[in-house]
Amino acid sequence: MTTETPILTTDFACVINGVDIATESWIDVLDPGTSQPFARVPDAGATEIDSAVKAARAAAPGWAATPPVVRGRILRAISALISERREELARFESMDTGKPLRQAYADVDVAARYFEFYASIGETLFGDTMGLSPDHFAYTLREPLGVAGHIVPWNYPLQISARTVAPALAAGNTSVLKPAEEAPLGAILLARIAREAGLPAGVFNVVTGYGDTAGSALAAHPGINHMSFTGSNEVGALVTIAAAHNHIPVVLELGGKSPNIVFADADLDLAIPMIANAIVQNAGQTCSAGSRLLVEASIHAELVERLTTGFAAITLGVGLDNQELGPLISAKQRDRVVSLVSGAIADGQGVLRTGGKVPPALADQGFFYEPTLIDNVDPTAEIAQVEVFGPVLVVTPFDDEAQALAFANGTDYGLIAGVWTRDVGRAHRMARGIEAGQVFVNTYGAGGGVELPFGGVKKSGHGREKGVEAMIGYTQLKSVVVRIS
Repeated sequence: MTTETPILTTDFACVINGVDIATESWIDVLDPGTSQPFARVPDAGATEIDSAVKAARAAAPGWAATPPVVRGRILRAISALISERREELARFESMDTGKPLRQAYADVDVAARYFEFYASIGETLFGDTMGLSPDHFAYTLREPLGVAGHIVPWNYPLQISARTVAPALAAGNTSVLKPAEEAPLGAILLARIAREAGLPAGVFNVVTGYGDTAGSALAAHPGINHMSFTGSNEVGALVTIAAAHNHIPVVLELGGKSPNIVFADADLDLAIPMIANAIVQNAGQTCSAGSRLLVEASIHAELVERLTTGFAAITLGVGLDNQELGPLISAKQRDRVVSLVSGAIADGQGVLRTGGKVPPALADQGFFYEPTLIDNVDPTAEIAQVEVFGPVLVVTPFDDEAQALAFANGTDYGLIAGVWTRDVGRAHRMARGIEAGQVFVNTYGAGGGVELPFGGVKKSGHGREKGVEAMIGYTQLKSVVVRIS
């Protein structure tokens, strides 16, 4: 029985300079679990982006001059309202993305935590003093960059909006955010909450629209002082090129092909549920999904057998039904996953253990795909190299630590990795040797990890989000020297 849906406001406007702004044309928002539209957002473009950037620029001096303690109080008020509206926000997030309701609740909680965390960190953003000479007093100031632009994806719209906007605001910047057209509601609801919490008009603006219109206009706008983008490598390159013309810093969080590396001495009872969740969560549509399983040969058969049994038992359904696995975001994404997996099996890239198809009972309802396990995959095969962005786990056995490390580093990506072993020395050796922005030992993901710097190496991007480092990235350093004698 489907959980009761929330009362919907059919039309969601952009939020520009504190005011709801609509356009003559609209974009339908589909529930991926039913493939049916349930809301509309404006099909905005360069005109609305320009208005939002101008509003942010006008608001920037006043917000930068606002004492950090006052900014912190407003960010805490935003956090409190997010928590207060947990039920409403989670239901919209579930319908917007298709993810199970329990995962949507977690996203709301993490979004609230971002504003809580940066409210405090923003009050402790200090410069340094230096003993330049007896005749001079020297110090540094950390100042906001100005207007931050944000382009966020469809897989975690509310959480990633909070992740990128909260540190920018805490550091004294204003923001213009363009959400993905497939799942834009979390960003709009966040802007409404911020307005209600007392955030001044123009400090946080949200403009909906397509990537090639609104998104490209934001990335190239000369009024932006910092750009953050989460999404595909291809679009990330375009954002970087556009921002380069304005000589502004860019933070990119791009793709991943993250490994879970399991040694023979690992606690499999601990590891297996986390390995499964690392690829099933959000239907595998996560840049940091654990999409590769590297397992020591002596326990390969046992681990694959246990995962096969577990995958076959996973329940699928629409987000509000709160099953274990929801749909993919769109028919286009589902068809891409189908093509990659069917091509891999046909080419002999691996052995299909379970899954590998659209579930017949849900084929006409939404964009579902079964949790899929492909065994004995050569680490250089296409299915082990490309980001599938679906609930597809590929398994590769290894013989020793050196081979495990070579396989782990053998892709163009380097976002996160998991290491499963009881050997403390091995754990530290692997953590040092793995090319990734985050390494987890005997765990994976660490529950959102708001405090942990997050970002990749190689084609997984550059710059860091989360943690203190993210907020520092939204500042510029000024040196001041005063002659005192």
